[in-house]
Amino acid sequence: MTQLRDDSQPFAGIVHRIALPMLFAALLAGCGSGGEDRSNGSTLAAPITVNTAATMAQEQGASAADYNNNDYGLITGATLKRWKDNWSKERPGYITGKLVILQVTAGETGFEYIKTNAIGAFSYLAASAEWVMTRSNGVISTPSLVLDGPSMDNQLRKYNIDPQNDMIVILMGTASTGNVMSQGRAWMAFRYWGVDAKHLAVLSGGNKYQSDSAAMVAADFQSTAPALPTPNDAVTAAKVNSVKNLPVDNTVLIASVQDMLNIVGTSPSASLKGTGNFLWDARTIFQYSAGQMKERNDAGCPATSSYCVPDATVDYMTSFQNSGSRQGHPWGAQQLQFTNLLDSTKGFSYKSKAQLTSYLNGEVDTAGMGMTDGTYAKAGAGNAYQNGDTVYVYCETTFRAMITGMASMMVLGKPTRFYDGAMIEWNSLSNLQDTTGKYILPADSPWRTDIRSFSRPAASPTLTTQRFIVNAYAINASDIIKEDKLYKTPSGSNTSRDGGGAPPANPCGG
Repeated sequence: MTQLRDDSQPFAGIVHRIALPMLFAALLAGCGSGGEDRSNGSTLAAPITVNTAATMAQEQGASAADYNNNDYGLITGATLKRWKDNWSKERPGYITGKLVILQVTAGETGFEYIKTNAIGAFSYLAASAEWVMTRSNGVISTPSLVLDGPSMDNQLRKYNIDPQNDMIVILMGTASTGNVMSQGRAWMAFRYWGVDAKHLAVLSGGNKYQSDSAAMVAADFQSTAPALPTPNDAVTAAKVNSVKNLPVDNTVLIASVQDMLNIVGTSPSASLKGTGNFLWDARTIFQYSAGQMKERNDAGCPATSSYCVPDATVDYMTSFQNSGSRQGHPWGAQQLQFTNLLDSTKGFSYKSKAQLTSYLNGEVDTAGMGMTDGTYAKAGAGNAYQNGDTVYVYCETTFRAMITGMASMMVLGKPTRFYDGAMIEWNSLSNLQDTTGKYILPADSPWRTDIRSFSRPAASPTLTTQRFIVNAYAINASDIIKEDKLYKTPSGSNTSRDGGGAPPANPCGG
């Protein structure tokens, strides 16, 4: 398989067709950062550890079978209650700083906010829109991506978080699939920017569930939003509350479209088994199949069926999101919808570690749900994740994939990377027309993903909103990674090139 070039690898060529002058330019200039073992490319004031997906998984570890026994990663309400009620006595021995609780939304009525009752414990509302922004990878500008360095530092200072010493716990507030996604976006921002796994925890289940399960009582909640910290002295805040002080490079956590083109299947029928990579689509089977299959309980699909062929009256365009040019999936991807990993009867808490392991292995649950391959058949036990694989997760905007990715990495301890551009980016990189009548990418662009996918185009170009291509012939798609690596160096920029922004409405159909 021909791969896009990676700076850390010998030149292997560029996929698709590129004009000869551009090929010479690529040879001279180099291209990308797609590999997992990357270098900063500039001199740092102090040594920095550059993690791979494998070393990040080792650092993260794997969850205990009983989530009550975790003191980082996925934790329960019982653990959080111990901490917030008597932090100085109950905090993990390796934590020397504060307990900082961040809720991405307010909780249900009567359970709006966690009340902290101990010295050194604090609780804040940190809305989900604060953890994403629009950025450009050099090829295309995409919404809802990981925060840049200045924006992340602003978050640390806003909530007075010392990332080297504090314990950060992220809550969903009101129980919903969308709020579990938002928990994940916050968690990923901290991990990506170098916060140690042992300084991060995600609470399983919404606020009300903590009471329903008797992990907490009414006195553990308050109805008014906690006040933000008093602004610190600017000099002190800048010195302590900055990702520049974290001597690790975790940028491998994010996979670019360049990385994806290097690992997807080589043909429509290709399997990734044996390649060292496992590609997990967290969306519905209706989206994965571009309307060729439906989910159980959909109209015309009986509850006793895992998936079924839709009737002829079904409009495949209803599988499209964000007015995309096409719908489908990358070659070699397997599909298991994110909702299967959560228990809706328990405040959308994660299912057991044993069940999550079973899903990743390709087994089906009692409802017949499990990994599905490109033939729309169940993968079967042993035909999904292989030991040593790196898991690549995605959905439409990598919100739903936060749930599959956290299960893979945080609970099961597997090497995991998040394709942050996701299908909103992947489906845009096509030689198809948008509503302006122009082709999104020219036929000879090296970034065409439509020729590496199963897909069905939009019924009409008028249904496809304009995409924002930066450079259809860019020699890499790694501007975000390079910018973020640079931010940790003495010469790093303190300004964002692309600005911020909230995610699109209902970004992943959550």
